[in-house]
Amino acid sequence: MKKILLIASLAVAFSAQAVQLGQLAADKSQITFVSKQMGVPVNGRFKKFDAAFSLDSAKPEAGQARVEVDLASIDAGSAEADVEVKGKGWFNTAAFPKATFDSAMVKSLGNGRYEAHGPLKIKGISRDMVIPFMLKNDGAGAWLEGGFVLPRMQFKIGEGEWSDTATVADEVQVRFKLFLTPKK
Repeated sequence: MKKILLIASLAVAFSAQAVQLGQLAADKSQITFVSKQMGVPVNGRFKKFDAAFSLDSAKPEAGQARVEVDLASIDAGSAEADVEVKGKGWFNTAAFPKATFDSAMVKSLGNGRYEAHGPLKIKGISRDMVIPFMLKNDGAGAWLEGGFVLPRMQFKIGEGEWSDTATVADEVQVRFKLFLTPKK
């Protein structure tokens, strides 16, 4: 019983405080995606990214999140695919090396579930997004886990011959699992 009360007390203490997380533990974190090429799922990931997060559970709407992804760090499953998606018709990493998400508002959905609202910017194109996530305390930091569907054509990802959504689906499932520690 004492153990249950201790865990409950820690959970209440965590949820009642402002959480200022700014140091990404890159070795524990991941951003992955699944696209479909001719109906076949293709898995990939980004190897370099950074994130910062702040949240006061009493005023979650004042929460902020920033995620920056180095698009040239993409691992699309093969060296040939990696070269192709860095090119002008896809991410055009020479002109647009980063994708960013800047949320200036977080909405609580209860039970550690939230939505971050803000613009996602890829290839110089900005679109407002709502990105759901869960926040889980883990001792020295917290996990932010979630995902969203990226409509690639709205960001001109896959132009020209690659704009045919029968070949490459428009919807790309993006998942993230970020471990952040308190700001120093």
